[in-house]
Parts: sequence; structure tokens; C-alpha cells
Amino acid sequence: MEQLTIGDITLTWLNGGVTNLDGGAMFGVVPKVLWSKKYPHNEKNQIELRTDPILVKVGTKNILIESGIGNGKLNEKLKRNWGVYEESSIEQSLAELGLTTRDIDIVLMTHLHFDHACGLTKWENEKLVPTFENAVIITSDVEWEEMRNPNIRSKATYWKENWEAVEHKVKTFSEKIEILEGITMTHTGGHSDGHSIILFESQNERAIHMADIMPTHAHKNVLWVMAYDDYPMKSIQQKQKWMEEGLTNEAWYIFYHDAYYRAIKWNSDGEIVDFLKRSENKESL
Repeated sequence: MEQLTIGDITLTWLNGGVTNLDGGAMFGVVPKVLWSKKYPHNEKNQIELRTDPILVKVGTKNILIESGIGNGKLNEKLKRNWGVYEESSIEQSLAELGLTTRDIDIVLMTHLHFDHACGLTKWENEKLVPTFENAVIITSDVEWEEMRNPNIRSKATYWKENWEAVEHKVKTFSEKIEILEGITMTHTGGHSDGHSIILFESQNERAIHMADIMPTHAHKNVLWVMAYDDYPMKSIQQKQKWMEEGLTNEAWYIFYHDAYYRAIKWNSDGEIVDFLKRSENKESL
């Protein structure tokens, strides 16, 4: 498992499963001749996208960012459609770190689409129960409202199976919330109306989890947004803001979906000055 330290904050990537989604959908209006130079695709035009939660350790607190694709939450048709060839093994990842799901104190959900939220619940005695028994789940109030009352478009990704069993554990916020000193969650909108990002700052070091307004390193260009985005202009505006902020301060950008890089640091000229690759994918980009 790859790790990154931001001052006193330690980030560890767990194994949350994988999807393989259509490259055209993931890069929106960007021509394939351009995006295919930045990110590999298979013969079906699909690109590999991890769904790997990030364990954040601060002092005695264990925080999880996103929850993975889960286990047994997708039928065979959905697995085929979404290219899910590997489901979560978060419990095994935690065990390697000497932890269990009971040790997770907080789960930060940037948004609640199925590929981020399926891991929030699990099957036990033929009913769905919380995966992280003792954790508070934090998401924006806008996102939580749409999760429970999706519209004609979003009902395909907001599933009752992912929220009914954890409803009593959810805490919402408006605009911004400080999780712990140095960790802040900020509502951006864009990918979904309630989408949020997560900011880290410790000992003059910074990191930004842009979640799905910049799902992979290949989406660094502020105009490269997904066809899945409900509000693409909002995604572009927020990317402009937070890319300027991060590049000016040489912040790390960390990824949930990227199959090749866990984190990248760019300078103000957009050049890579440091990176952390995913060890199980050695393909050079």
C-alpha cells in the first residue's frame, strides 16, 4: 500500500476495487486523439479507474476518504456495464495496518455516487448494515438531499442500498467544515450539485483531494471535464480556482480513481516536481 505524509498527516491508499469506464464519457468533449495520449485505454475504449479509499491518520484519529465499490452490491449486469472486475478488499487492507472497520472514526464522502458510496454498507445476515460500525459519515447537505431524493438523471447513481442503513450516522455541512485541525472539506458543486473537495495543511505542507472534478492526473487541464458532470461549467470554475491555489503553493494533488498515480505535485508552470505512483501498475505514462 502506498503512503504519503503531509506534515503530521499520513495518507494510505487501501484496495477498494476497480471500474473500467468509457474513455469518451470520462473526458467529455475532449477528442480521443488528445486524451488517449494522456491515459491508456483498452480495446473497448474503456479506461481503468480505481475506487481506492484513502486512510488518513492524524494523531489517534482514523479517517477514510470515500468507501470503495463494496462487495456484493452490483449484479452481474452492472459489473459488466461498469467494468468492475475487482471488488473491495478494504478489510484486508486495514488488517495489514493492524486495524479493523471498527477503528474508522470518520468517513468523508466527497459525493455519494455508487462508485464512491457502495462501500458504506455491507450484507450481513441477508440485510444491509454499516460497514464502518463506529464512524460518522460526513457529506454536504446538498449531496445528502439528492442522495435521498434523486432526479430523473441522478437516480441511476444514488441508490437507497447505499444510504438507508447508514442514515443515522450521517452528518451534513453547508459550504465548509473543519474536520480536524488542518483538514477541511469544502463544497464545490460541479460533478454533482453537492460535490466537495478536501484540503490538507500541516507543517507548511499542503494537499488537495479534488475528487471527481479532477478524477485522474490526465484531467489537469481545467477544460477537461467529464460527460458525467451535472454542471460542467461549475467544474471548470472550481478547477480554475483550486488548480491556481495548489500550483502556486506546490500542493500535492491526491487521487481516488487514478490507476497510475496516487498523488502528483506540480509547480506553478504545470511541471511535475514530485509524484507517488501506484505500485501495482507499472505502466509508464
